Amino acid sequence: MTEFLALSGAVVPVFAIIGAGCLLRRCDWLTEDADHSLLKICINLLIPALIIDSILGNPRLRQLDNLLLPPLIGFAASTACIGFGWLVSRWSGAANPSERRTFALTSGLQNYLYYALPLTALLFDSGTVGVLFVHNLGVEVVLWTVGVAVLSGQGLKGGWRGVFNAPIIALVCSVCLNLALGQAAWLRALLPPGGPVLATAHTLGQCAVPLALLLTGAILADHLHELRHAASFRMIPAALLVRFAIAPILYLLIARCLPCSVELKRVLMIQGTLPSAMFPILMTRRYGGDSRVALQVVLATTIASLVMVPIWLRIGAAFLRQ
Repeated sequence: MTEFLALSGAVVPVFAIIGAGCLLRRCDWLTEDADHSLLKICINLLIPALIIDSILGNPRLRQLDNLLLPPLIGFAASTACIGFGWLVSRWSGAANPSERRTFALTSGLQNYLYYALPLTALLFDSGTVGVLFVHNLGVEVVLWTVGVAVLSGQGLKGGWRGVFNAPIIALVCSVCLNLALGQAAWLRALLPPGGPVLATAHTLGQCAVPLALLLTGAILADHLHELRHAASFRMIPAALLVRFAIAPILYLLIARCLPCSVELKRVLMIQGTLPSAMFPILMTRRYGGDSRVALQVVLATTIASLVMVPIWLRIGAAFLRQ
């Protein structure tokens, strides 16, 4: 019970900040006009700063298995979960192809950053956080290729452009620079731990997750009215089946069977426990999905995660120790 409460304590702050974002929107303190600017700051400045802070000087990210395996597993496992989501959508009560496609993406794709990052930072060390970002490179590629193809029903047209964004560029540059730091003494002298560059990146990076969660709560508040016409009551148990039965088992089996680092095993354990990603709610309007289905799946899995994430983290930790 003590361990469960400790794990629950790591989940509650995520919900608290999202709830604060909802409240700020309701009070009109965080307006829709501010969303675009704050989102650009978060994506183009704060998250890249957090990536730099997590990767530069991280010796674990000079190991080949922590650079090659994480994105490959991230791509393969996320794609497999979307596939399972498509299979389960036949049972979910989805009434048309648009609803089925939306269910497949939202139930299959986990909240791989905004929910995973605070959990990883609270439970593990900075080395694991760095591996999380490398893993997420593969998931990001899935989102903008497989995800766009599934949601639109039109293949891979135009999806690749979304892969080339500031966090991905910061990730690739940071990994290359971190490898160089291991070889060049002059570069280590230029970028010492606690120096002005890394101290600035650390300070900015600490703002990334709170701001992102506040914006997530505000955006959720904007869409709550769409739940008045829920797509299907079967949608919720179907989504919970994918996210909290199929996905955790898949990720734990990968972590148990593959000869990978401890950091990657931790990342996979967390990724398998997560609720649905929230960004597909916004993608539905651009790529022809159904926002009602997306919202229903995201809210149901996010609320359920308050209980299911601690349960699966405890199961996963025991399973990987065997």
